Amino acid sequence: MKLIVSATALLLLTRKSHAFTASSSHRNQLMTKCQAALSSLDKELDSWAKSSNFGSIEKSIPSGSSGWASFRKVEVADPPQTDGKGVTFFVKSSSRGCNDMFLGEALGLQAMYACSTADGSEDALRIPKVYHYGDYSDGKGSFLIMEYLNLGGRSDDRALGKAVARMHLAPPSKQAGNPNASFGFEVDNTIGGTSQPNPWTKPNSGTQEWIEFFRDHRIGHQLDLAGDSYCSNLWEKDIAPRLHLLFEDLHGEKEIKPSLLHGDLWSGNIGSADGMPSIFDPEYSTEAQMLFLHGSWTCHIKMSWCAGFGNQFWEGYRSIISQDEGFLDRKPLYDAYHQLNHYNLFGGGYLGSARGHLENLKKKLDAKSK
Repeated sequence: MKLIVSATALLLLTRKSHAFTASSSHRNQLMTKCQAALSSLDKELDSWAKSSNFGSIEKSIPSGSSGWASFRKVEVADPPQTDGKGVTFFVKSSSRGCNDMFLGEALGLQAMYACSTADGSEDALRIPKVYHYGDYSDGKGSFLIMEYLNLGGRSDDRALGKAVARMHLAPPSKQAGNPNASFGFEVDNTIGGTSQPNPWTKPNSGTQEWIEFFRDHRIGHQLDLAGDSYCSNLWEKDIAPRLHLLFEDLHGEKEIKPSLLHGDLWSGNIGSADGMPSIFDPEYSTEAQMLFLHGSWTCHIKMSWCAGFGNQFWEGYRSIISQDEGFLDRKPLYDAYHQLNHYNLFGGGYLGSARGHLENLKKKLDAKSK
C-alpha cells in the first residue's frame, strides 16, 4: 500500500514538474520576445538621438500602452531647449508599419503645431512638436517621437476658444503641409471607424471648391455608406443640385478659405500644458483628423455637439471669428453629416435624425428657390 501511494505521489510530482517546466518555458519565450522588441526600439532611439546630436539615451521609462501601441518617456544627454528647459520626449511604438500607425498622427500634429505658432500670438494652443516618425530599420515595427507635455485638466474655456480660433485663421503653408491652399489633407483617414477620403482640391481653393469637396467626399460619401434610398434620393434630387444657394453669402471678401481643423475635438482630448490650452490626439493612427476644410463646419457641429463647449468657449472663439450671416441655414447640412456618420458607426436612431436634418435643409432650399 505504501509503495502504491509513493508511486502515485511520484507520478503527480512528475506531472506537476512537467507542467511547471512548460509554463516556465512559455514565460521565457514571451520575455525573450518582449526583450527583443524592446531592444529594437532602444536601438532605434539610440541611433536617432545620436544622428540628431542629442547624445545618448539617459532614461527610457515605460508609460503604458493601448491595444495598438506602447508608450515611453525618454530623456537624452544633450536635449534641444524650449523656453530654457531641456525637452523630454514621448515615444509611441508599434509592431505595425508607420503608414498604418503613425503617419497621419505625425502629419496632423506637425500641421497643428505650425498653425498654432504661425503668428506668435499669446492666444495659442500648446501643441507637442514632432521630432521623428518612421519604421524600424529592420521593418518589424515603427515609432513616433514627439515633445513630452505635462498635461493637466481643461483650462480656461475662453482662452481655449480664442486659441482654437487663431488656429482656424492660420493661413495654409508649406510648414503646415498645405503649400497650395487647398481643401483636403496629405493622407486619407477615418472619422471614428468610417473611412474618409481627403483628395486635395485645386490650388487657391474657395467657396465653389468647398461645396464640391463637401458634396462628394463628405456627406455624399456618408450617404453611399449608409445605403438609405430615402436620404440618397432626397440629397441627389432636391439638395445637391441647389447646394450653392446655401453659400451665396460666402463670396468675394467672405470667400471660404481652407482652415486647419482638428476634426475630432471633444472633451476627451482637451487639456492644458504649461499654463496654455492644449488639444491633442488627432489620431487613431492614420485616423488623424487634421484637415484643411471650412472652419465654420467643425467649429459649430463637432465642437458643440460632441465637445460640450459652453458660453465661455464661444465668447472667446467669436471674439476672434464672428458667425457667418448664413451659418444657421447651413447648420442642418453639417448636422446631417455627423448624424449619418454616427448611423454608419452605430446604427439605430441616428438615421432618423439625419433624415430630419435633410428634410429641414430641403425646406430652406425651397424657400430660397422661390
